[in-house]
Amino acid sequence: MTGAIMSSYILSMASIRKLDAGDKSSWLPLWHGYLEFYKAQIPQGQDDLTWDRLLDNDFNLHGLVAEVDGKILAITHYSFQNSSWAPKNYCYLEDLFTNPQSRGLGLGRLLIDAVHTIAVEAGSSRLYWNTDASNERARKLYDSYVLESGKVQYRIPLSPK
Repeated sequence: MTGAIMSSYILSMASIRKLDAGDKSSWLPLWHGYLEFYKAQIPQGQDDLTWDRLLDNDFNLHGLVAEVDGKILAITHYSFQNSSWAPKNYCYLEDLFTNPQSRGLGLGRLLIDAVHTIAVEAGSSRLYWNTDASNERARKLYDSYVLESGKVQYRIPLSPK
């Protein structure tokens, strides 16, 4: 199969759904891949805390998966944020990661589109996300939606007292 035919086949077989309790063993390697890509260090226990938050209907953190033939190949996490600039909330797409062997097939686009639909249904006035300036492959996808905002993000790490 050529790349284009394979991509079309994968997309026709893909389904997007909410994370569920039985997904942890498939979610965890993708989550770790995402953290590794960004060279992020998280505290001991954060994996479990993040997982618990994703499954907690009362916590403002949500997860979706892209699944093909019963195998989870990509994940995204998102939340809603109040804004002093808008009458409705913003939807923040916080994490998006596709299994490296499945990149370029359109799974990231399916997940972004799914979060877009959820944000519209929630009445959000904006969907936004961040990425590193050097993440050229992802930026090609993101630029197909809208050009980057030109904002620069500053971070001050805070330690609990």
